[in-house]
Amino acid sequence: MPFITTLGAVPTEIYYEDTGTGPPVVLIHGWPLSHRMWESQVTALSDAGYRCIAYDRRGFGESSRPPGGYDYDTFASDLNDLMMVLDLKGAMLAGFSMGGGEVARYLGRYGAGRVSKAMFLGSVTPFLLKTHDNPEGGEQEALDAKLAAVKADRVAFLEQFFPKFYNGAGVAERATPDLIAFSKWIAWGASPVATQQCVVAFGTTDFRADLKKITIPTCVVHGGGDQIVPFEISGKRTAAMIAGSRLELLPDAPHGFAATHAAELNALMIDFFRS
Repeated sequence: MPFITTLGAVPTEIYYEDTGTGPPVVLIHGWPLSHRMWESQVTALSDAGYRCIAYDRRGFGESSRPPGGYDYDTFASDLNDLMMVLDLKGAMLAGFSMGGGEVARYLGRYGAGRVSKAMFLGSVTPFLLKTHDNPEGGEQEALDAKLAAVKADRVAFLEQFFPKFYNGAGVAERATPDLIAFSKWIAWGASPVATQQCVVAFGTTDFRADLKKITIPTCVVHGGGDQIVPFEISGKRTAAMIAGSRLELLPDAPHGFAATHAAELNALMIDFFRS
Protein backbone atom coordinates (compact mmCIF):
# COMPACT_ATOMS: atom_id res chain seq x y z
CA MET A 1 0.00 0.00 0.00
CA PRO A 2 1.38 3.48 -0.84
CA PHE A 3 2.26 5.64 2.16
CA ILE A 4 4.48 8.60 2.81
CA THR A 5 5.88 9.29 6.25
CA THR A 6 5.57 12.90 7.35
CA LEU A 7 8.74 14.76 8.19
CA GLY A 8 7.56 16.55 11.34
CA ALA A 9 8.50 15.96 14.97
CA VAL A 10 6.04 13.05 15.26
CA PRO A 11 6.23 11.01 12.02
CA THR A 12 2.80 10.00 10.70
CA GLU A 13 1.99 7.64 7.85
CA ILE A 14 -0.25 9.22 5.22
CA TYR A 15 -1.98 6.85 2.81
CA TYR A 16 -2.54 7.92 -0.79
CA GLU A 17 -3.74 6.49 -4.08
CA ASP A 18 -2.03 7.53 -7.30
CA THR A 19 -4.08 6.94 -10.45
CA GLY A 20 -3.55 7.92 -14.08
CA THR A 21 -0.83 9.85 -15.88
CA GLY A 22 -0.44 13.47 -16.86
CA PRO A 23 -0.54 16.75 -14.94
CA PRO A 24 -1.00 16.02 -11.22
CA VAL A 25 -4.22 16.75 -9.35
CA VAL A 26 -4.19 16.43 -5.55
CA LEU A 27 -7.62 15.70 -4.03
CA ILE A 28 -8.17 16.55 -0.35
CA HIS A 29 -11.25 15.03 1.24
CA GLY A 30 -13.84 16.44 3.61
CA TRP A 31 -14.86 15.56 7.16
CA PRO A 32 -15.51 12.86 8.27
CA LEU A 33 -14.75 10.98 5.05
CA SER A 34 -11.59 9.72 3.30
CA HIS A 35 -10.06 9.48 -0.17
CA ARG A 36 -12.95 7.15 -1.04
CA MET A 37 -15.27 10.13 -1.51
CA TRP A 38 -13.38 10.98 -4.73
CA GLU A 39 -14.18 7.78 -6.66
CA SER A 40 -16.13 9.50 -9.44
CA GLN A 41 -13.64 12.37 -9.75
CA VAL A 42 -10.63 10.03 -9.92
CA THR A 43 -12.27 8.04 -12.72
CA ALA A 44 -13.26 11.11 -14.73
CA LEU A 45 -10.00 12.99 -14.28
CA SER A 46 -7.72 10.04 -14.98
CA ASP A 47 -9.76 9.25 -18.11
CA ALA A 48 -9.28 12.91 -19.14
CA GLY A 49 -5.50 12.65 -18.92
CA TYR A 50 -4.68 13.67 -15.35
CA ARG A 51 -2.68 11.99 -12.61
CA CYS A 52 -4.90 11.90 -9.50
CA ILE A 53 -3.38 11.71 -6.03
CA ALA A 54 -6.11 11.24 -3.42
CA TYR A 55 -4.84 10.93 0.14
CA ASP A 56 -6.28 10.33 3.60
CA ARG A 57 -5.91 13.04 6.20
CA ARG A 58 -4.19 11.86 9.39
CA GLY A 59 -6.70 10.00 11.56
CA PHE A 60 -8.95 9.08 8.62
CA GLY A 61 -9.13 6.27 6.07
CA GLU A 62 -5.95 4.23 5.86
CA SER A 63 -3.64 6.86 7.36
CA SER A 64 -2.24 6.41 10.84
CA ARG A 65 -4.00 7.73 13.94
CA PRO A 66 -1.68 9.88 16.03
CA PRO A 67 -3.03 11.26 19.31
CA GLY A 68 -2.68 14.85 18.12
CA GLY A 69 -1.76 17.17 15.29
CA TYR A 70 -5.33 17.83 14.20
CA ASP A 71 -4.83 21.49 13.36
CA TYR A 72 -4.43 23.24 10.03
CA ASP A 73 -0.76 24.08 10.39
CA THR A 74 -0.08 20.35 10.78
CA PHE A 75 -2.50 19.38 8.01
CA ALA A 76 -0.74 21.82 5.67
CA SER A 77 2.61 20.41 6.72
CA ASP A 78 1.37 16.89 5.90
CA LEU A 79 0.27 18.09 2.46
CA ASN A 80 3.63 19.76 1.92
CA ASP A 81 5.40 16.52 2.84
CA LEU A 82 3.27 14.65 0.29
CA MET A 83 4.09 17.23 -2.39
CA MET A 84 7.80 17.03 -1.57
CA VAL A 85 8.09 13.25 -1.32
CA LEU A 86 6.21 12.72 -4.60
CA ASP A 87 8.08 15.70 -6.11
CA LEU A 88 4.89 17.15 -7.56
CA LYS A 89 5.28 20.17 -9.81
CA GLY A 90 2.59 22.23 -11.47
CA ALA A 91 0.03 20.43 -9.34
CA MET A 92 -3.62 21.39 -9.15
CA LEU A 93 -5.11 21.27 -5.65
CA ALA A 94 -8.79 20.54 -5.03
CA GLY A 95 -10.06 20.62 -1.46
CA PHE A 96 -13.59 19.68 -0.45
CA SER A 97 -15.21 21.14 2.68
CA MET A 98 -12.55 21.04 5.42
CA GLY A 99 -10.09 20.06 2.68
CA GLY A 100 -10.46 23.59 1.35
CA GLY A 101 -8.79 24.70 4.54
CA GLU A 102 -5.71 22.63 3.67
CA VAL A 103 -5.56 24.27 0.24
CA ALA A 104 -5.76 27.75 1.80
CA ARG A 105 -3.28 27.11 4.61
CA TYR A 106 -0.83 25.28 2.33
CA LEU A 107 -0.78 28.15 -0.18
CA GLY A 108 -0.64 30.74 2.60
CA ARG A 109 2.25 29.03 4.35
CA TYR A 110 4.25 27.33 1.57
CA GLY A 111 3.35 29.37 -1.49
CA ALA A 112 2.51 28.19 -5.00
CA GLY A 113 5.93 27.05 -6.18
CA ARG A 114 4.62 23.54 -6.81
CA VAL A 115 1.00 24.50 -7.59
CA SER A 116 -0.53 25.83 -10.80
CA LYS A 117 -4.25 26.02 -9.91
CA ALA A 118 -6.55 25.63 -6.92
CA MET A 119 -10.17 24.63 -6.37
CA PHE A 120 -12.30 25.20 -3.27
CA LEU A 121 -15.30 22.84 -3.29
CA GLY A 122 -17.96 23.45 -0.66
CA SER A 123 -15.11 24.83 1.39
CA VAL A 124 -15.13 25.85 5.07
CA THR A 125 -13.14 28.97 4.17
CA PRO A 126 -12.82 31.84 4.93
CA PHE A 127 -13.85 31.60 8.65
CA LEU A 128 -16.89 29.79 10.07
CA LEU A 129 -16.88 31.15 13.63
CA LYS A 130 -18.70 34.33 14.56
CA THR A 131 -16.39 36.91 16.15
CA HIS A 132 -16.43 40.67 16.56
CA ASP A 133 -14.70 41.07 13.18
CA ASN A 134 -16.47 38.14 11.50
CA PRO A 135 -20.20 38.69 12.13
CA GLU A 136 -21.14 36.37 9.24
CA GLY A 137 -19.87 33.29 11.11
CA GLY A 138 -21.81 30.79 13.18
CA GLU A 139 -22.30 30.86 16.92
CA GLN A 140 -19.83 29.21 19.29
CA GLU A 141 -22.76 27.45 20.96
CA ALA A 142 -23.62 25.62 17.75
CA LEU A 143 -20.03 24.43 17.36
CA ASP A 144 -19.95 23.30 20.99
CA ALA A 145 -23.19 21.37 20.52
CA LYS A 146 -21.81 19.62 17.43
CA LEU A 147 -18.65 18.59 19.24
CA ALA A 148 -20.64 17.39 22.26
CA ALA A 149 -22.86 15.26 20.00
CA VAL A 150 -19.84 13.66 18.32
CA LYS A 151 -18.28 12.90 21.70
CA ALA A 152 -21.48 11.56 23.22
CA ASP A 153 -22.37 9.10 20.42
CA ARG A 154 -20.41 9.40 17.19
CA VAL A 155 -22.40 6.69 15.39
CA ALA A 156 -25.74 8.31 16.28
CA PHE A 157 -24.41 11.71 15.19
CA LEU A 158 -23.41 10.34 11.79
CA GLU A 159 -26.84 8.74 11.38
CA GLN A 160 -28.39 12.22 11.54
CA PHE A 161 -25.58 14.04 9.76
CA PHE A 162 -25.38 12.40 6.36
CA PRO A 163 -28.99 12.82 5.20
CA LYS A 164 -28.51 16.57 5.71
CA PHE A 165 -25.06 16.36 4.09
CA TYR A 166 -26.58 15.05 0.85
CA ASN A 167 -30.01 16.69 0.74
CA GLY A 168 -30.25 20.08 -0.91
CA ALA A 169 -33.49 21.67 -1.98
CA GLY A 170 -35.31 19.41 -4.43
CA VAL A 171 -32.53 16.81 -4.88
CA ALA A 172 -33.45 14.27 -2.21
CA GLU A 173 -33.74 11.58 -4.90
CA ARG A 174 -29.97 11.80 -5.44
CA ALA A 175 -29.24 11.04 -1.77
CA THR A 176 -29.82 7.32 -2.14
CA PRO A 177 -29.84 4.98 0.88
CA ASP A 178 -26.75 3.26 -0.51
CA LEU A 179 -24.84 6.55 -0.78
CA ILE A 180 -25.68 7.45 2.80
CA ALA A 181 -24.76 3.95 4.02
CA PHE A 182 -21.47 4.06 2.11
CA SER A 183 -20.60 7.43 3.66
CA LYS A 184 -21.41 6.25 7.16
CA TRP A 185 -19.23 3.19 6.60
CA ILE A 186 -16.30 5.43 5.62
CA ALA A 187 -16.84 7.72 8.61
CA TRP A 188 -17.27 4.90 11.13
CA GLY A 189 -13.70 3.83 10.45
CA ALA A 190 -12.16 7.18 11.32
CA SER A 191 -10.35 7.85 14.58
CA PRO A 192 -12.83 9.13 17.20
CA VAL A 193 -10.19 11.58 18.44
CA ALA A 194 -9.54 12.88 14.92
CA THR A 195 -13.27 13.19 14.26
CA GLN A 196 -13.68 15.26 17.40
CA GLN A 197 -10.64 17.48 17.06
CA CYS A 198 -11.32 18.26 13.40
CA VAL A 199 -14.64 19.83 14.44
CA VAL A 200 -12.62 22.36 16.42
CA ALA A 201 -10.10 22.79 13.60
CA PHE A 202 -12.52 23.59 10.79
CA GLY A 203 -14.92 25.41 13.08
CA THR A 204 -12.44 27.87 14.56
CA THR A 205 -9.62 28.38 12.04
CA ASP A 206 -9.40 31.75 10.31
CA PHE A 207 -8.22 31.42 6.69
CA ARG A 208 -8.76 35.03 5.61
CA ALA A 209 -5.07 35.95 5.56
CA ASP A 210 -4.26 32.76 3.62
CA LEU A 211 -6.86 33.46 0.94
CA LYS A 212 -5.56 36.96 0.36
CA LYS A 213 -2.13 35.54 -0.53
CA ILE A 214 -3.48 33.38 -3.37
CA THR A 215 -2.58 34.65 -6.83
CA ILE A 216 -2.79 31.49 -8.96
CA PRO A 217 -5.93 30.70 -11.01
CA THR A 218 -8.63 29.60 -8.57
CA CYS A 219 -12.13 28.19 -8.93
CA VAL A 220 -14.70 28.14 -6.12
CA VAL A 221 -17.58 25.67 -6.47
CA HIS A 222 -20.47 25.54 -4.00
CA GLY A 223 -23.89 23.98 -3.69
CA GLY A 224 -26.80 26.39 -3.64
CA GLY A 225 -28.70 24.09 -1.28
CA ASP A 226 -25.79 23.42 1.10
CA GLN A 227 -27.20 22.88 4.61
CA ILE A 228 -23.82 22.14 6.23
CA VAL A 229 -21.64 25.04 5.02
CA PRO A 230 -24.05 27.60 3.55
CA PHE A 231 -22.91 29.39 0.41
CA GLU A 232 -23.44 32.92 1.77
CA ILE A 233 -20.94 32.50 4.62
CA SER A 234 -18.36 30.42 2.75
CA GLY A 235 -18.14 30.02 -1.02
CA LYS A 236 -19.42 33.49 -1.80
CA ARG A 237 -16.98 35.13 0.61
CA THR A 238 -14.08 32.89 -0.42
CA ALA A 239 -14.43 33.89 -4.06
CA ALA A 240 -14.62 37.57 -3.10
CA MET A 241 -11.33 37.33 -1.18
CA ILE A 242 -9.32 35.72 -4.00
CA ALA A 243 -8.62 38.23 -6.75
CA GLY A 244 -9.72 37.04 -10.19
CA SER A 245 -11.24 33.78 -8.93
CA ARG A 246 -13.96 31.93 -10.83
CA LEU A 247 -17.18 31.20 -8.92
CA GLU A 248 -19.50 28.35 -9.89
CA LEU A 249 -22.76 27.82 -7.99
CA LEU A 250 -24.55 24.50 -8.47
CA PRO A 251 -28.24 25.39 -7.98
CA ASP A 252 -29.99 23.32 -5.29
CA ALA A 253 -26.93 21.09 -4.84
CA PRO A 254 -26.26 19.88 -1.28
CA HIS A 255 -22.97 19.93 0.60
CA GLY A 256 -22.04 16.50 -0.70
CA PHE A 257 -22.26 17.47 -4.36
CA ALA A 258 -19.11 15.54 -5.29
CA ALA A 259 -21.38 12.47 -5.14
CA THR A 260 -24.87 13.78 -5.89
CA HIS A 261 -23.72 16.09 -8.71
CA ALA A 262 -20.63 14.17 -9.78
CA ALA A 263 -21.12 14.64 -13.52
CA GLU A 264 -21.55 18.40 -13.15
CA LEU A 265 -18.53 18.72 -10.86
CA ASN A 266 -16.33 16.52 -13.03
CA ALA A 267 -17.12 18.64 -16.08
CA LEU A 268 -16.32 21.84 -14.15
CA MET A 269 -13.02 20.44 -12.89
CA ILE A 270 -11.88 19.33 -16.33
CA ASP A 271 -12.91 22.62 -17.89
CA PHE A 272 -11.06 24.62 -15.24
CA PHE A 273 -7.92 22.50 -15.35
CA ARG A 274 -7.79 22.77 -19.15
CA SER A 275 -8.49 26.50 -19.29
